[in-house]
Amino acid sequence: MGWEVLKGTKDQKRQYGITSYLESSTYEQIIAKSTLISSGSPAVYQLETKEKKFGTLTRKTVGKKNLNKTNRTILLVGETGTGKSTLINGLVNNTMGVKFEDNIWFEIVEREERDQTVSQTSDVIVYEIFGYEDETLPYSLTIIDTPGYGNTEGIEKDVIISQRLFDLFRSVDGVHEINAVGLVLKGSDNRVGDQLKYVFDSVMSLFGKDMEKNIVALITHSDGGSPKNALKALEAANIKCAKDEKNQPVYFLFNNKQNEERTEEDELPLVSSWKTTEAGIKRFTDLLKESKPQKLVTTVEVMNTRVRLTACIQNLQERIQLIELKQRVIQQTEQALKKHEEEMKKNEGFTVEVEEIYKEKEIIDGGMWGLFFYKGAVTCNVCEENCHDLGCTMAWSPDHCEVIKDGFCTSCTNKCPASNHVKERWKYVTKTRKDQKTKQDMKKKYEENKSENEKKKSLMGDHQTEMEQLTTEKIKLLDESYQHVVNLEQIAMNVNSLSTYVHLDFLIEKMKERRDTEKVEKLEEMRSRVDKKTRSAWKNMYCKITSAGKAFKDAVTGVQHQTAE
Repeated sequence: MGWEVLKGTKDQKRQYGITSYLESSTYEQIIAKSTLISSGSPAVYQLETKEKKFGTLTRKTVGKKNLNKTNRTILLVGETGTGKSTLINGLVNNTMGVKFEDNIWFEIVEREERDQTVSQTSDVIVYEIFGYEDETLPYSLTIIDTPGYGNTEGIEKDVIISQRLFDLFRSVDGVHEINAVGLVLKGSDNRVGDQLKYVFDSVMSLFGKDMEKNIVALITHSDGGSPKNALKALEAANIKCAKDEKNQPVYFLFNNKQNEERTEEDELPLVSSWKTTEAGIKRFTDLLKESKPQKLVTTVEVMNTRVRLTACIQNLQERIQLIELKQRVIQQTEQALKKHEEEMKKNEGFTVEVEEIYKEKEIIDGGMWGLFFYKGAVTCNVCEENCHDLGCTMAWSPDHCEVIKDGFCTSCTNKCPASNHVKERWKYVTKTRKDQKTKQDMKKKYEENKSENEKKKSLMGDHQTEMEQLTTEKIKLLDESYQHVVNLEQIAMNVNSLSTYVHLDFLIEKMKERRDTEKVEKLEEMRSRVDKKTRSAWKNMYCKITSAGKAFKDAVTGVQHQTAE
């Protein structure tokens, strides 16, 4: 196409975003319902969408769904600044049949959503494009856009993304199958950033192992040549994705200049850029046409199992820490008894200061989101334990929580029925307080339900018996935690997610104390799959999301100091 067409009245019309072609085209109806963002060449319009929010999720729809037409769904993951928004807009324009010579550009992603300073949101947006089947594609298109990552505050919000997708996939009004997962990278990228790898690993850990063949690289800002840097970056980061006959990642090239102002000087590069993107979209949409969708029923089952196992691991870890706290309190009490042994013999009313363990309810962040979501903690009134603390958003009552299976809890000590549980905006925290007790007061603790012979046992003997029982219980809980981690590895495509990784250091340390070499080797092998920088990022993330447990750690630390003294 030559630029000699930009003459006279046509040139003037182009300046205002209007062409004689458009005046007689079907775009008139679309333009009438759209908002002009900028006139010129091309004219840029913001599409009118029907917006619906459910919880923290947003759905934006163009057109009306035809149940007789097929649909293809894409999930996009990428860092801020990779051109993900322009790629989405490009897919939408292609679906609508927009050509370069039309001199028009439509946008579905709103400008404020593209602003890097505000794009660090935890919202997941679902874009739906209906009514253009058979324009260029034989199907309608659904695009799931996850937030951009990479800004300084992004690491604080990334952990929420997999939970948002989980909510989307299992919601009645959500998405139930995916045809492709697109990892968006710049053509010039020579490495996969730590945060992007963390987020990608977290998102991929939601899926079963069958999803790998549906994961592709979408290379933006491409000059049309082979993206050698980006492909090497994917390989170096050990990103699981579909491979071609050369065992290289399957990729598609896109340029991001479709909506740039067109001048005579930029004619050739802009035409070339458009053709690069057009070819990339053609190859990508052809793949979508032939791809078999991954049904998310299986994914939801995997995710439910992951949530259940992860909640169990968290619960077990809290119980193990409680056992260790009890053991330290016993040691501290014995030291106090030995120190004041003579005084207590002479005076039965003599008191010593001891640590007393107790639990209290602590308010957590939560509440209702829209009509479908309720964030809170599921706790057991009988065991006084947190059964599902982090990430319980879908269940309105304990009966519907993932940790409840066949009417009983899979997490708490006694595996109590759902009726013994509540879901509220609080959780149990373990604390200690100082108390003055006589030897007789301490003895009473062990007197109940004892035979006469047992009652003759010394207080020290009681302590020794309790220590042995606690040690046995701790071994049992550690073995149970280990098995849950192994099960997580077996069911998920990518075990290297935050929800699994954060427990590895804890388990490795405890298994080393037991000198269980076999389990230590297995856990360390799992941990070794994560590079140091990503490991550091995950640790930082876990510290932030578990800050609510600080009181418990303070209690343990306080007893440690007193025991040492």
